Amino acid sequence: MALHPFSSRLIADVGISLGDEGKGRLIPEIAAELRGTPSAVSVVLKVNGGANSGHTAAGIKLNLLPAGVVEREIAHLAIGSGVVADPRKVWWETLPLEKKGHSVLSRLLIDERTMVSDVCARLLDLAWEDYRINHLQEEPRGSTGRGITPSYLDEVGQWQITFADFLAGPNYFARKLAQRADRAVRTIEHVCRCTPEAWNGYFEKLTQAELRANAEGIELGAVSAADVDFLQFRGDRPFTLNVPRLVEVYWKAGTALAQNIGEVRELVLREMHAGHTVIGEFGQAYWLDKRHGFSPNVTASHTYTPEFFESAGIPVQPIHTFGVAKAYDTKVGTHTFVTEMDAAHPLSVKLKLLEFGTSTGRQRMVGWYDAVEKGDTLRYGGFQDLMINKLDALTWAGDWTGDLQICTAYVDASGKRYGHVPRNEAVRKTLKPVYVSYPGWSEDISEVRRFADLPPAARRYVAAMVRSVLEVAYAGQEWPTQLPNLRYLGVGPGPAQLIHDIPSTVELVRLA
Repeated sequence: MALHPFSSRLIADVGISLGDEGKGRLIPEIAAELRGTPSAVSVVLKVNGGANSGHTAAGIKLNLLPAGVVEREIAHLAIGSGVVADPRKVWWETLPLEKKGHSVLSRLLIDERTMVSDVCARLLDLAWEDYRINHLQEEPRGSTGRGITPSYLDEVGQWQITFADFLAGPNYFARKLAQRADRAVRTIEHVCRCTPEAWNGYFEKLTQAELRANAEGIELGAVSAADVDFLQFRGDRPFTLNVPRLVEVYWKAGTALAQNIGEVRELVLREMHAGHTVIGEFGQAYWLDKRHGFSPNVTASHTYTPEFFESAGIPVQPIHTFGVAKAYDTKVGTHTFVTEMDAAHPLSVKLKLLEFGTSTGRQRMVGWYDAVEKGDTLRYGGFQDLMINKLDALTWAGDWTGDLQICTAYVDASGKRYGHVPRNEAVRKTLKPVYVSYPGWSEDISEVRRFADLPPAARRYVAAMVRSVLEVAYAGQEWPTQLPNLRYLGVGPGPAQLIHDIPSTVELVRLA
């Protein structure tokens, strides 16, 4: 069976596609598997990104907070130094959860070196998108508008404000935030060349976005509509900010978290020394990494296993990587999406009813399972375990009664075949997918809990997904004796809708 022991007490929860794979539901599964053992999970660490990465665990939608929130026995929820976090967003997410009975503040530790994101970054995010569209005449980048890229730009530009600044006096923080505000408005006016009308519209746009995002918290009375009103930060004329108000609001939000700011690196080392397991929860996915993905359709952080050590601040050492995918592919934003389905395809119509971004509510594009991307993630990123979600979504329904496709290679106009993802985006844009077809199934599998009880066509499709990834990853070489195993298979969104008794990889690939 696939449930072999984890190879390390450090576990990375990463996406192997283009994000939105269902990584959040993995945390409770690992916690349950290790519950009652000496190596039980004691820390879940958010490794990268910010409020742009939405995770759902046990029906709870999260952005900044790790999905360990839903597991009461996990003692520590940590936010690493590789994260950019708006302290107001921390509160907007925490207070409704506390009101619903989830203990957050007593478990939360934000690293001192976690970077502070704020309104300035969000305004810049919108302005750079306008610049890209209106002045460069390029396609939209598809940013979430959460200020993530401008926040990381401040890091590499040596302008960062960190949560440690909330532990010092107010004047130092006020000076740094005022300087940031000045840089932002000058950039927006003179470099991005936004119109006064666009500038004024940004504040309303951000307000409406947060009213939608925090609707539940407002309804619960945990967050007020006034809290998410961005008009309070607009100056009395275009391209100015109400800096005193900006400083006041952010100083209050940040210092209120003072008891939750500290050394994540010491926490992780201490828990490891005690024999416990630490899970690193990643946002986005391998193909959205700022270095290994395809700019500009990437995020601004590193999205795969090595970033665990940078964000936690501990030495590089053995780590168990858990790759997460869906039984088909999705993408939100703009992207060269090689396996995208035609919008009129009946499966595309069916899947789009399910696929909306957790963070933004944007409609996701949907496509066939791309084994080339996932195989390259294994080849160059590596993972020991695999989780595949949403197999149930492929079941025949309505007008959808066709075969399933798996992309096993690409081909260009001249007929040249590509077995790996070209690193040149100009080349990748010209490629078409090479598909292998597999029969679909009509049976409802949402209540199935044993692999052997799946319809034969579903078992074969699962086996083909795994085998095709291995064939890409190990092309031209002998397969290693230790193969990644499919550890969990999702057949519905509920926490219990998982199959655990999947055959070993050697047995599984024979079915394909």
